[in-house]
Amino acid sequence: MPAFKPAYLIHGDDHGRIAERRSRLRALAERESGAGGLEVLEDDAATPAAAAAALSAMTLSPGRRFIVVDGVERWKDGDLEPLEHALAALPPDTTIAFFAREDSRATAPARLGAAVTKAGGDVAQERTLKTWELPKWVAARARELDLELDPGAAGTLIAQVGERQQRLLRELEKLRLELGAGARLDAEAVEELTARSAERRAWTLADALVARDAPAALRTYEALTAQGERIESLIYHLTRRLREALGVAERLEAGEAPAQVKRSLRLPSKAADRLIADVRGTDVDALRRAVEALADLELETRRARDDEKPTIAVRTILRIAA
Repeated sequence: MPAFKPAYLIHGDDHGRIAERRSRLRALAERESGAGGLEVLEDDAATPAAAAAALSAMTLSPGRRFIVVDGVERWKDGDLEPLEHALAALPPDTTIAFFAREDSRATAPARLGAAVTKAGGDVAQERTLKTWELPKWVAARARELDLELDPGAAGTLIAQVGERQQRLLRELEKLRLELGAGARLDAEAVEELTARSAERRAWTLADALVARDAPAALRTYEALTAQGERIESLIYHLTRRLREALGVAERLEAGEAPAQVKRSLRLPSKAADRLIADVRGTDVDALRRAVEALADLELETRRARDDEKPTIAVRTILRIAA
């Protein structure tokens, strides 16, 4: 059985990682104590006073009690006194977890972190790394998994998978399972092995779009999003791949030799051969229209709410495949 602290504060601007930790805690709580042992405070119900009242309330549920509190990035230091008193007198077999999805305008109050620490709890920050920090972070996570990345391999993995830390970690874990402990990878090996789970699968979707196979495109899109691909990341992979393919297709259509095209591509040899083979015979005009539609999709998703983005993406897929 896992050992739970009495209190946790999980905060930071890596909202995806915070959501993962929240989901994991909820699953552990339900496994430990059942649905009756879990209380969730969110939206307007998630206030310092409500959290203090929840800690003070009696419960008849057997086992450990878990309280999850969302949205604490909206709280102010001046509202925390009742909660501080409640945290200082936490009942036994109780765990309360506070989650703060921070940005430049809203952060978890420092006073809450101090109260959680004083109660014997943990404070953890989930921070989105800057782009220039990612290669070093990837190399360090690889070493923890007993993998060794040659210079340039970490950058290749980031280019393949994107900059989301949880996606990068999942890809490293897949490489560890596939290759075993002690494996050493160079940039070309990383490109070959991870293309199946990121850029290559995005190209599968692009291929279905260019072929105007709407059912296949929708199935591929649903599979990609189900495995955790964000729409923004997917647009990035699709656009980069389609623009690259369009450039190759235009040069081949103009009569340029495949070997000459290959030499100019900034890709590993096998990847370049594969791209040229995929593009040969492709409808160049269809590629142009697809690139234009993806540019429109990028602009629309920037303005849209998160719950609107899947509908916009599906609409664009159907537009391209029409």
